[in-house]
Amino acid sequence: MENILLDHGLLALFLLSLLAATLIPLGSEWLLIALILQGVPASQAVAVATLGNVLGAFITYGIGIWGSGLFMRKFLRVDEKQTARAIELYQRYGPVSLLFAWLPIVGDPLCLAAGILRLRPLLFFFPVFVGKLGRYAFIAIITCAHI
Repeated sequence: MENILLDHGLLALFLLSLLAATLIPLGSEWLLIALILQGVPASQAVAVATLGNVLGAFITYGIGIWGSGLFMRKFLRVDEKQTARAIELYQRYGPVSLLFAWLPIVGDPLCLAAGILRLRPLLFFFPVFVGKLGRYAFIAIITCAHI
């Protein structure tokens, strides 16, 4: 029974982390903390959350590559001003700016801008992965320190 709850919790964490990185205003950190407090190994929870969040960032990146302006404005509610600001940030700092893809408000438009600017997938992946892993690892470390 415990394994089933663990598996469902990790699946929920994966899905929530994925959705949270796709311009949908959700947060997955609370579930990461809850699972760790319930005894899920922190390394396992961090790996699942990071995988989901990075895949979600790739969805946003893909929308930047293939999505139309109308789709982005109507369904994702990303206006031209947000997109222009994200492109400006990206052009100023390059792929290093994607280390901050985990930040609320700024992170998703950065991923979108990387897609619009046709950044190569590997140049997109590495800073996004490092930033998102670092965020989840930090949260896990703080959570474990309080157990």
